[in-house]
Amino acid sequence: MMHLGAQELIVILLIVLILFGGKKVTGLGKALGTSLREFKEEVNKPDETVKKAAADTPNPNVVQQQATDTVHEARAGKK
Repeated sequence: MMHLGAQELIVILLIVLILFGGKKVTGLGKALGTSLREFKEEVNKPDETVKKAAADTPNPNVVQQQATDTVHEARAGKK
């Protein structure tokens, strides 16, 4: 694998600066930073469908208690 040292990175940056000019490199850096920030926000934001599914899923303890209550009521009605 290639490892880029500080000297190689400086040479690459100088070539990019010469080819594109200062204004375009600044704009490119700003656009890249904005894109990365938005990407990280989207990755870290919980998916709306996951949140909705979690909200719609009943608590198993509540479901179990409701079923138990229904059974007790049915048994009480038979006596």
